Amino acid sequence: MSEPAVLASRREAIGRRLGQGLFLAALACGLGYIGLNLAEELRGASLGESLPYLLLILALAIALGFEFVNGFHDTANAVATVIYTRALPPTVAVVWSGLWNFIGVLTSTGAVAYAVVSLLPVELILQVGSSAGFAMVFALLVAAILWNLGTWWIGLPNSSSHTLIGSIIGVGVMNRLIDGASGTSGVDWSQAANVGQALLFSPLIGFFAAGLLLVLARWLIPNPVLYRAPDGKTPPPPWIRALLVLTSTGVSFAHGSNDGQKGMGLIMLVLIGTVPTAFALNRAVTPDETQSLVAAAEEAAAVLGRRGGEGDPATMRQAVLEFLEHRRIKPGETLPALAGLVRSVGEQVRDYGSLGEVPGDLAGNVRNDMFLSGEALRRLQQREVPIFTPREQATLDAYTAAVDGATKFIPTWVKVAVALALGLGTMVGWRRIVVTVGEKIGKSHLTYAQGAAAEIVAMGTIGGADLLGLPVSTTHVLSSGVAGTMTAGGSGLQWGTVRSLAAAWILTLPASIALSGGLYWLFLQLA
Repeated sequence: MSEPAVLASRREAIGRRLGQGLFLAALACGLGYIGLNLAEELRGASLGESLPYLLLILALAIALGFEFVNGFHDTANAVATVIYTRALPPTVAVVWSGLWNFIGVLTSTGAVAYAVVSLLPVELILQVGSSAGFAMVFALLVAAILWNLGTWWIGLPNSSSHTLIGSIIGVGVMNRLIDGASGTSGVDWSQAANVGQALLFSPLIGFFAAGLLLVLARWLIPNPVLYRAPDGKTPPPPWIRALLVLTSTGVSFAHGSNDGQKGMGLIMLVLIGTVPTAFALNRAVTPDETQSLVAAAEEAAAVLGRRGGEGDPATMRQAVLEFLEHRRIKPGETLPALAGLVRSVGEQVRDYGSLGEVPGDLAGNVRNDMFLSGEALRRLQQREVPIFTPREQATLDAYTAAVDGATKFIPTWVKVAVALALGLGTMVGWRRIVVTVGEKIGKSHLTYAQGAAAEIVAMGTIGGADLLGLPVSTTHVLSSGVAGTMTAGGSGLQWGTVRSLAAAWILTLPASIALSGGLYWLFLQLA
């Protein structure tokens, strides 16, 4: 080997070791930050025995395991185009994508997290610390992990979002079947329909929008280099390379911001169930914001009270719960009960001055009252025939927003934990899915323009869904975008792969529903 080659090899080895050292240092800092913050939160919580701690550790491990699998299953789509267009070497692309997934998770709003949680049966959310609550969390997460691992093993781009939604529905249906009630009453089907529409239409948007974008690019940018496959290992021209890296970065960021939240909501359920004294209420809400919540509760209770008075405090919670479970308004009962519950929330908070002063042993009950009243008002708003005037609805919306701020929060250390799991997963198991996206969807090699068009559409679609608080599938959007560009470019599709993708898309829901429902039943028997 020549001396320049030896020097280059040494420099490469030094750079690799330096990168590994920096990565391990960052990982250690992240784990230390998580551990210190969790220990601080638990210090003031008197759990009394070791079992709650063991359940907490196990549930957190499984929830983060889901995000880890999500990382190497879904995020691999974000790096497929830059790898197959030679815009970045695989190692650099994967590390870069992992970093931007991390940043996306840290900057997420939490809206998607609680949109997913709201699909769960109301009674299980209220009793998440019970054996049934833990069986629910374990069943849906284990089912999602098993299905994701199976599809990843055969290199099939499957949607983690699709899988998780199916797992949640499976738990809800089995919960109601066990109770002897209707098998459909355990799921919020209106919310499930919204999520289902996002999962259904996002791949269609990916296919047609990416194909149209490629056609427009041919017309607006008639540079033949854009529409040819890479020449060996030669990287693309600098401006094309910059575009490809930018779009891959955007997809990675949007994936972290959207998909990372799905695990956050479930982690918060685990924390609320095991340590309600620390996590049931957002202790960061200021005294001024607390007083605004009290005022909003009084005004909302007045609006509801004008519709039928206030219900008996002894039965109001059960009446509101029955409305949430069966979606039926009982005249003279539902609205008065809701008015009494809203007023009770305001009085409980007012008595302590701020959320931070609510005693730990009462925090769970206060949160449940807030959750019940807020969800009930949301369901009333979804009715086809409006019950309230626009002015009254604005008053009720202000109360709903206030209780959301008090209960639907994500601590920063939870975001860091999910970001680490997602980023690590991206760096570990990306290759199988990348090969499918890069080689097995179209009949020809991915061109620069095709890669850029698919990534631009995926970035915009996922980012838009994140702003709307809707979970969508990175896998479906990007793989359908690649298929759209192959069709528009005249390359043709490998129909064997397309059929496999369609089969996974069709089978994921029923398979995850059956798997999670069966696991939920099994875990209940073992509890």
